[in-house]
Amino acid sequence: MRDMVTDHRKLPRRRGEELSAAIFRATLDELADVGYAGLTMERVAERAKASKASLYRRWPTRIELVMDAVYHLLPAPLSVPDTGTLRGDALAGLRRTAELLTGPAGEALRGLLGEALGDESRAARFRENSQRAGRRMMEEVTRRAVERGEIDPAAVTPLRLDAGQALLRQHFLFAGPSIPDELVVRIVDEVIVPLFGSR
Repeated sequence: MRDMVTDHRKLPRRRGEELSAAIFRATLDELADVGYAGLTMERVAERAKASKASLYRRWPTRIELVMDAVYHLLPAPLSVPDTGTLRGDALAGLRRTAELLTGPAGEALRGLLGEALGDESRAARFRENSQRAGRRMMEEVTRRAVERGEIDPAAVTPLRLDAGQALLRQHFLFAGPSIPDELVVRIVDEVIVPLFGSR
């Protein structure tokens, strides 16, 4: 059942990061409940107990709002667990990505992809953000592996950094939102470890 409309004038004023965090949480909760197609700025504002004007000042359309909410959700690349091996770190990082894709973030990305493709500037931003997050995570994983002497620095190239994430995204887009752990393990064992073990 939908909540009653809130009179925002009677609520304590929130600004900056506090307000943005509340709006991002509300956006992700709405995505989980109604999906991207059913998400509206009005419902997000109600759920966040914020005014519609505060949303529209920051995000003119739901595309911008959902993009920012999803990328706010992504863990920091440096927070990938240090397991002591390239294989272990890569598994931990790709499992995080798989978990995100099977939740509200994945639902958002599917909707965003369809809507953003009609606008080249938005599509470019979408591609850049998606690729950058995964690449930065793999840069941290391979940096550790180089420091441990597991891999040669010459083996770390942009295409190799993108390979694991690209395979996960391909599966997500073409085979469905469910990403079995067996696939993550195979990507690491059959693609990532061999790629970085060769020049």
